[in-house]
Amino acid sequence: MTENKKKFFITSPLYYVNDVPHIGSAYTTIACDCLARYKRLKGLDVCFLTGTDEHGQKIFKAACENNKDTQEHCDFISEEFKKLWQMLNIKYDRFSRTTSKKHQAIVQEFYKRMFNKGDIYESNYEGLYCEACEDFKQEKDLTDKLCPVHKQKVQEYKEKNYFFALSKYEERLSDYLEKNPDFIQPLFRKNEVLGWIKEGLKDFPISRQHVKWGIPVPNDPSQTIYVWVDALVGYLSGLLTDNEEATIKNVLKSYWTPEVHIIGKDILRFHCVYWPCMLMSAEIPLPKIVFGHGFLTKDGQKMGKTLGNVIDPYELIKEFGTDAVRYYFLREITFGKDGDWTRESFISRINSDLANNLGNLLNRTLNLINKNFSGTVENLSQENFLKLKEKTTLTIKQYENCMDKIKLKEALDVVFELIDNTNKAFNDNQPWKLIKNSESQKAKCCLYETLEILRNVCIMVTPFIPEISLKIYNQLGYDKMTFTSGWEELGWGKLKEGFNVKEGKPVFPRLEKVN
Repeated sequence: MTENKKKFFITSPLYYVNDVPHIGSAYTTIACDCLARYKRLKGLDVCFLTGTDEHGQKIFKAACENNKDTQEHCDFISEEFKKLWQMLNIKYDRFSRTTSKKHQAIVQEFYKRMFNKGDIYESNYEGLYCEACEDFKQEKDLTDKLCPVHKQKVQEYKEKNYFFALSKYEERLSDYLEKNPDFIQPLFRKNEVLGWIKEGLKDFPISRQHVKWGIPVPNDPSQTIYVWVDALVGYLSGLLTDNEEATIKNVLKSYWTPEVHIIGKDILRFHCVYWPCMLMSAEIPLPKIVFGHGFLTKDGQKMGKTLGNVIDPYELIKEFGTDAVRYYFLREITFGKDGDWTRESFISRINSDLANNLGNLLNRTLNLINKNFSGTVENLSQENFLKLKEKTTLTIKQYENCMDKIKLKEALDVVFELIDNTNKAFNDNQPWKLIKNSESQKAKCCLYETLEILRNVCIMVTPFIPEISLKIYNQLGYDKMTFTSGWEELGWGKLKEGFNVKEGKPVFPRLEKVN
């Protein structure tokens, strides 16, 4: 950890280990990785935390169904998440596991803080519970008496538990949201949270009598702590290094507080109501932003095993490659809204943007330089031959603004608008004809400025498609991409020397439209 750098702490959810990771989990984590890489590019001291949520009755049942010891099951599924993140080139800094000893210690200390504040009491609970959601339901929440998310029956639930006094923090949470208008993003999700608060926050049970696969309640080992309380505290415990004593004091010394929690919209209530109130009770600073993105569908339908239309992220990567998968989901879908995947739109988007617009422009430019100028063009950045100097400068500012506002699709939109403009200028000026007509200086200006734009584009797309950007950077004559100082290299004419390019090779081959 570098003390003199501004810190940036970002988290994905801790994913439930009842089953192997799916495309929704991959989507969330790709977005987190993209933001983390962008902040590293700008020179920030970034900590990106992901991990797995491993307690609860549903986990115990999943282990039994697979004829595995519960911890063995958790270990296996947790490793599957790590494998997929590696396949997706996701560079996380911390991996939080809720079955770790340090996590148990932090959860119990967190509980004690709330207990000592007078915010935990014992009472009877009677109501409805969805095991799949691991959440309590009211009659009005149900659709045809079924959980609206999982389309299954809810259980009649009745037992004595320990409750968290959520109602005590209703006014304080309302005040916090008013004073921090950007806390919930996208902003249209804020109305949903304000609606829940307007209905009145109700105290909820934070322990279970009959769920043994969990962390014991400190003052009553016969009960375990509610899995959602357990999981949320994983954002804290996951920050501890192996050699640190497991105390909240040590957690708060590092990267806390989170700049942003990236989550799916289905867990908005936990992160925007329960979590901030729990943190207030435990006297721990609140995260700055909770960003709830939308759901993914396939061919216009909600994905599900029963429908047989689940997208297997492993197979998608094997067929199309890591960067293609990363790029499609971040370019095709407005981050925050629901998005639909179709095979046709996937292939069309990748071919249009990566193979044609970006890849073909690079290839044509490099081939002309290698064939006619021995692979070298000097710095001619002052000429502004293509009339795109101002456009490039503006694109960098627009890109930065979009990325800072977590508008990932929009950031790529402005970059590829610049690429479109460059393709048009390249074709209009026809450098191959300039060479043929012995107008070599004009041709060099055209080719240099095209490479200068591609150099800037390469840096900007690095958080999205790190493998392809590195290939481009290498072909431009660089040995490696400098992530820590890359941002300082953005801008027109930042190169002191010219380009000594390498052989032009397709950075992304066209995809065939086959099933």
